[in-house]
Amino acid sequence: MLTSPPRPLPAPAAGHPDGPGPVLAELLPHRRTLDTCHDDTPDAFPAQLRQLASPVAAGEPVVLTLPGFPCKSPNPAKVLGHLPDEGERLALRFLNALCARIEAVHPPGARVVICSDGHVFSDLIRVPDRDIDAYADALRAMVHDEGLTHLDVFDLRDVYGQRLSHDARRALVHEHYAPDLETLRSLTRSDEPTRRLYQGITRFLFEDSVAFPGTRSALQRDCRRRAYAVMQRSRAWGDLVGAHHPGAFRLSIHPQPRDSAKFGIRLLDAPDVWTTPWHSCVLEHRDGRRELLHRAKAERLGRLVCRRGRPSHFVAV
Repeated sequence: MLTSPPRPLPAPAAGHPDGPGPVLAELLPHRRTLDTCHDDTPDAFPAQLRQLASPVAAGEPVVLTLPGFPCKSPNPAKVLGHLPDEGERLALRFLNALCARIEAVHPPGARVVICSDGHVFSDLIRVPDRDIDAYADALRAMVHDEGLTHLDVFDLRDVYGQRLSHDARRALVHEHYAPDLETLRSLTRSDEPTRRLYQGITRFLFEDSVAFPGTRSALQRDCRRRAYAVMQRSRAWGDLVGAHHPGAFRLSIHPQPRDSAKFGIRLLDAPDVWTTPWHSCVLEHRDGRRELLHRAKAERLGRLVCRRGRPSHFVAV
């Protein structure tokens, strides 16, 4: 199949002699990847340089969209509850500080739009919509209370308003943006990153199915079926976000290969590249290092700390 050659990068504007390279260089140390080679330079990411070239050349702020921060896992062995805690707080602070570092090399600045996607597939991950509302509202409050001025939160309520039900909003997203299921199944067989994503989502669904009434094999079949539907909705949400934030630089909380249009970003230290604050909790080590772990492991290693009357994280003992 013939393809068009990549578009050349726009020439840097006056006052930006290095183009988008310095902005991308601030992101590279935090890349979330399954690659074994981590000797990254901006030139190895032409797709990302093209995404950044226009706002840098125009002297405009860089906008980064990050689908994620959906809700807490329903598995009590992994998390401290259904509301954001120290994991989300540290992740949000990291993203805000990252924007500040970008501003140091690109004075017009940067902002991250957190595209909270819990309502997109809450029926599939079996988390009540009321818990997702509470999580998203608490996330917005955390951004405000922490003074994280480089961050915004965007969710389905910003797209369809308050009048429609959650089910109706999900149906609209699926109808207008979801890819064909058979196409997705075929990609899972032929494309390695898609296959790994499918396996990772299946694993999360299996871990989070704490009240499944059937056999283990029946649960595995159910999780494989739901994983495809989660991937459909996730792609649909990504396309919707792209339509509402045209020209934005697309971040991802999933590992991404070098040639992906999306840039995987690591929010906090974790023993597994798939681990996120909403599938874990924070353990603060004696040396001050903070790590994401499942609650069952973190509470064996530390004591619980509360913040404003709610469980927050663990401190190593």
